[in-house]
Amino acid sequence: MVLVPSLINPPRILDLDAAVSLTGAIAAMEYSVLLLDWGPADRRSELSVAGHVEQLLLPLLRSIPGSFSLIGYCLGGTMAIAAANLIPVERVVTLAAPWAFARYPDSSKQALQDMWRHSKAAAETLGALPMEVLQAAFWSLDPERTVRKFAEFGRLDPGSADARRFVELEEWANQGEPLPYPAARELVEDMFGRDLPGRGEWQVGGQTVVDRLSAPALHLTAERDLIAPPQTSAAGNVVAIDSGHVGMIVGSARAQLREQLSRFLLPK
Repeated sequence: MVLVPSLINPPRILDLDAAVSLTGAIAAMEYSVLLLDWGPADRRSELSVAGHVEQLLLPLLRSIPGSFSLIGYCLGGTMAIAAANLIPVERVVTLAAPWAFARYPDSSKQALQDMWRHSKAAAETLGALPMEVLQAAFWSLDPERTVRKFAEFGRLDPGSADARRFVELEEWANQGEPLPYPAARELVEDMFGRDLPGRGEWQVGGQTVVDRLSAPALHLTAERDLIAPPQTSAAGNVVAIDSGHVGMIVGSARAQLREQLSRFLLPK
């Protein structure tokens, strides 16, 4: 099993600690698990989103002896679908992964375009879009929740596992490599702006990739997700989980997610 994280935050959200590790949960299903780390941004500064699939993900997959399956989180799920168009896989799971970008709320798309209009020139000069700019865009989706979660943190026992995990999650959310400029441009202009994946016009490795896969696929969405709303999911076998974007991975809803994964990955 290859776990494909997003390009935007560090991959450790999928292996945060022993209690909530998705990597550990998959390993407990007797899979050999590889968690992909995209590495430093300056080593992939020329890569678009499609370029990450073509030049990093596909060579990794081709190096694996025997068969394998994919689980992709957020934009990593979008990229996993693309990879499954281009190389044989046993199964594909996406977690809170957007595909039909035109189905984002107009307010979210407008906020992202405003951010890009103010940041594009600097990002092009730097060769990357800084993580801080992306994080501010995420906060703007639900500013009240940002305040609320810190108020809730203030009520926790500072020595508790929940308090420690909150700090870990905040460190994860505010860290990460900058997004290489070609990837940022493709994400904002071609995906959010033109919805190339949803329209069946996204090109990866010279081929058009679609969400109608020959391999069995499961798309798990988070009902309260503002980063990848459920309606943006790929078509097909879609199951909604009552959670938010991160809560489905490390929150109490992870039990529902793991149950769905077990049913799909370990069919009777």
